[in-house]
Amino acid sequence: MEGIAAHHPGYEASDVERWAAEPDKRPGRTAFQRDRARVLHSGALRRLAGKTQVVTPGVTGQLWDASPRTRLTHSLECAQVGRELGAALGCDPDLVEAACLSHDMGHPPFGHNGEQALNDFAKDCGGFEGNAQSLRLLTRLEPKRFVRGGPGGEPVSVGLNLTRAALDAATKYPWARGGHPTDPQSVKFGVYEDDLPVFDWVRQGAEPHRKCFEAQVMDWADDVAYSVHDFEDGLHAGHIDPNLLFSEPEREDIWRVAIGRYVPADTDPAELAEALDRLIDEEWWPHGYDGSAVAQARLKDATSQLIGRFCLAAEGATRERHGSGRLSRYGAELVVPRATRNECAVLKAVAVRYVMQREEQERLRADQRIILAELAEALTARAPSEGLDPQFRALFAAARDDRARKRVIVDQIASLTDAAALSLHARLTVRHR
Repeated sequence: MEGIAAHHPGYEASDVERWAAEPDKRPGRTAFQRDRARVLHSGALRRLAGKTQVVTPGVTGQLWDASPRTRLTHSLECAQVGRELGAALGCDPDLVEAACLSHDMGHPPFGHNGEQALNDFAKDCGGFEGNAQSLRLLTRLEPKRFVRGGPGGEPVSVGLNLTRAALDAATKYPWARGGHPTDPQSVKFGVYEDDLPVFDWVRQGAEPHRKCFEAQVMDWADDVAYSVHDFEDGLHAGHIDPNLLFSEPEREDIWRVAIGRYVPADTDPAELAEALDRLIDEEWWPHGYDGSAVAQARLKDATSQLIGRFCLAAEGATRERHGSGRLSRYGAELVVPRATRNECAVLKAVAVRYVMQREEQERLRADQRIILAELAEALTARAPSEGLDPQFRALFAAARDDRARKRVIVDQIASLTDAAALSLHARLTVRHR
């Protein structure tokens, strides 16, 4: 087992255990540095460069034509935010960064829209959820480490074989399908039934449903990164007019988006109005954004100010509750003030209202869902002889029943980039419109 005392202050020996024990090839490097390196060098992380973050790039007149944010750039930005916030609170920075880099690995082509399509297809084999798919990638699908544990002693993949603490830190929803602690109808979950053995190992000794401290830092870094950057890109592309944020009818639309989705259903709209007004009243707020070089510089400053504001508020509130010591694993809870959560929620709602709810985006998302549904049907009809990559072809052949074979098809589709999904669909189907 890897050393713990000097290299991993604040962590125990069980935190750096791996599902499959392996020697340390480079003495002096910490277990969490190895985790971070494995995620950085993984094919799953690279493929995020071709996966939609909010809207699909590359269409004339669409957001982010010139330099689109993808799942990869979002993950890199989330990792920078999470690493610094985690370090300020006493977490191992490499551990938090590894979690932030890997948290979106399981997202399929076309973003959350693709999630919906795959969840519909997989409803009779356990459903689909991007976070559960991330755990599946990290522990099973991403080729890195193998053990001889299959029938007959053949090699079986254990994914990246990250430490227990790294896998736990990447687990945003520590429960199975239908196991949400307060909302059994929630579509959010973090593990498929097939992956419960490794999930139970990861969660050894943890209170049910409770996220470890590093996962809470990752979750807040995720919220901060995408709320601020979606707002920034919406302004830059001209989809968000800052003057509209003073209009009462427009504001009411924003509150309707936020309430129940980003803030509790009983939230008073006046709270959200106060949150937006606090931001607008700041000297650095990008008033009168016109796309000029000076305006772009002011917008980037606003982005930095917002990230600092949200992170410092969480750091201060957490330190106020827990003191100045090192915080990690299950020794603390991240505290984010309600006012700060409302400010973050308002930015998310603005991006949804003016970017994602545009009519042309609604039409595009409908087409994308059709493409994935047809692709799933085509693969079901033709697998394993056509359409499956060699890795998934072998898994399909070894699957024990129709349910397991369907899960392999889901795994194959989820692994595709947007462009690869479109290409495979075109090759396997003849569409009549």
